[in-house]
Amino acid sequence: MSFALNHITAPRLSSREFIDLAARLGCKGVELRNDLADKELTTRVFFDGEAPAAIGAYARDRGLKLLGLSEAYGFNRWSAAMKEKIALLIEQAKASGAETISLIPSNDGRQEPDEKRLADLRHALSEVLPLLRSAGLKALVEPLGFTTSSLRLKREAVDTIAAVGGNDHFRLVHDTFHHFLAGETEYFPEMTGIVHISGVVDPTVAPDAMQDGHRILVDDRDRLDNIAQIRALEALGYKGAYSFEPFAPSVHADPHLEDSVRKSFQFISEAVANELA
Repeated sequence: MSFALNHITAPRLSSREFIDLAARLGCKGVELRNDLADKELTTRVFFDGEAPAAIGAYARDRGLKLLGLSEAYGFNRWSAAMKEKIALLIEQAKASGAETISLIPSNDGRQEPDEKRLADLRHALSEVLPLLRSAGLKALVEPLGFTTSSLRLKREAVDTIAAVGGNDHFRLVHDTFHHFLAGETEYFPEMTGIVHISGVVDPTVAPDAMQDGHRILVDDRDRLDNIAQIRALEALGYKGAYSFEPFAPSVHADPHLEDSVRKSFQFISEAVANELA
């Protein structure tokens, strides 16, 4: 298995420190985020104020791919400001050598008819597509399984991507947390650009009450069926990276985070191997 780290795993680390952590853990690559300060997890700006090219070069020097830059949140609520935000993220991706950018749907709980909701998604994707073509870049669309999300299902994303002729420039994020919350059973390995993994172990929280703050490292108490999801993706031919994305403050504050992540990597690898044997 090819593991990666999303910067939300260790938001207190600078970009270079985070890249060093991923390198020590033997990761394939990393995902960097532009929203850590917005989430009040750091006071640093994106790329720590360094040139994106310098951070991208540092990752490659450490043997890592810069798998993606996150994120353009609410991309399906299209506006001139959103176009500008995505254009900047594409520019930063090109400069840093990042392989993708991430597009996150609005999670504002707005109640809309499916026709309007999907028309807005189609319009947004059709606006982003020429920007990606011009840059020679791919964007990852990540459905969110929350009941308040404007795009919950990967099936809707796949169908809309096809409708705008975007199969060459859009891919999905298969997030094991959101796959579980959405109750989705379909897998799209050929359209999956990356898999995000995290676990929920709290036995008292109902699925419809699970939030990002419940997401920790995956262990044998996991309620999200991470191992079954990974096994299904592997069996269907997915060959990409599995990127840790735990949002829980308990993970961010772990004084032994490196060892904890290493143990989780080992648990997942062994559990998947046993399941596939």
